[in-house]
Amino acid sequence: MNYRTRIVSSLSDIGQAAWDELVAAQANTNPFLSFAFLDALHEAGCASPETGWQPQYLTLWHGGRLEAALPLYVKSHSYGEYVFDWAWADAYRRNGLEYYPKLLSAIPFTPVTGSRLLARNPDAEGALIDALCELQAQNGLSSTHILFPPERQARALQEAGFMLRTGVQFHWINQGYRDFDDFLATLDRKKRKNIRAERRKVQEAGISFRHLHGAQVSKADWRFFKRCYDRTYAAHYSTPYLNLDFFLRIGASMPQNVLLIMAERENKPIACSLVIHDQNSLYGRYWGAVEEVPCLHFETAYYQPLEFCITKKIRCFEGGAQGEHKMARGFLPQKTWSAHWLAHPAFAEAIEHFLEHESGGIDAYIDELEERNPFKSGADTSG
Repeated sequence: MNYRTRIVSSLSDIGQAAWDELVAAQANTNPFLSFAFLDALHEAGCASPETGWQPQYLTLWHGGRLEAALPLYVKSHSYGEYVFDWAWADAYRRNGLEYYPKLLSAIPFTPVTGSRLLARNPDAEGALIDALCELQAQNGLSSTHILFPPERQARALQEAGFMLRTGVQFHWINQGYRDFDDFLATLDRKKRKNIRAERRKVQEAGISFRHLHGAQVSKADWRFFKRCYDRTYAAHYSTPYLNLDFFLRIGASMPQNVLLIMAERENKPIACSLVIHDQNSLYGRYWGAVEEVPCLHFETAYYQPLEFCITKKIRCFEGGAQGEHKMARGFLPQKTWSAHWLAHPAFAEAIEHFLEHESGGIDAYIDELEERNPFKSGADTSG
């Protein structure tokens, strides 16, 4: 099949129906790949040329039909990616070379594995990779980075000359638990005791919770959440990536995927967390509080979402980037992938050697983590 290649700087040039139809055809999809989520990031100005995220989506067409696409950005920095290449950029700088701008395929500010090579069939996927390699050869940029693809797509990119990098996240798997106590019963005694103690502290502090689904979230609720979100970033001396306009947009355009968990004392909100979900997976995203209450973070960002997963029979809870502390709460290590291509031969060779060494360290780290499995011996923890 002959495809027409087109670089798209605005999703509106593709249209929601065409984009979401292509996304729905993928084996590894999630709400973050939807038109609603990506368009909200762009239109709210969070991922835009002004913030260093210039959309340059690579698309393949046959007639008037979208056959394949790669979410792609020209980046002028490495913020908001969760696969860190700052040292690579610094090495370029110290040798008088420009690392930025670079090409990046990712969902901005979202370390969630999902299809990056969006294609209707293997032929279209192969043509998309070929088009990406041709684009790399023509654009004169330092490098291309594909973040959080599924392993199969990472391997396909490796065959096309990309170098692979691995990382670790922590995911909770629902083994068909009847309720939260049924889940707790599978943990070893110390972990089970600690979780019960943490939950009891929150209860004794007089905290109650409301689960607000999509359309139930008012503008005032979003304003309070944004206040909490900003406080979390300020506590880490960071600048928040997302604005109120973005949150209002996803609340209106994808309410079926939005859950806001509100913590209250005497009917006054004091903390909240935002999770995104579909029928199969729940994704922990953001949390914040305006009061310091012992263990409130664990209850709002972990235990309340876990209860939601059990009630709704959601299979997996992805806890986000990093965080060994999640293991004590039933989350287990999972390997993540990224693929990298660098134009400069000497730097490509040096980074290839670095990644080989790093990969061995990641494998050893996962083995070490698995030895600290929080579940009782004999408990089924398979996904």
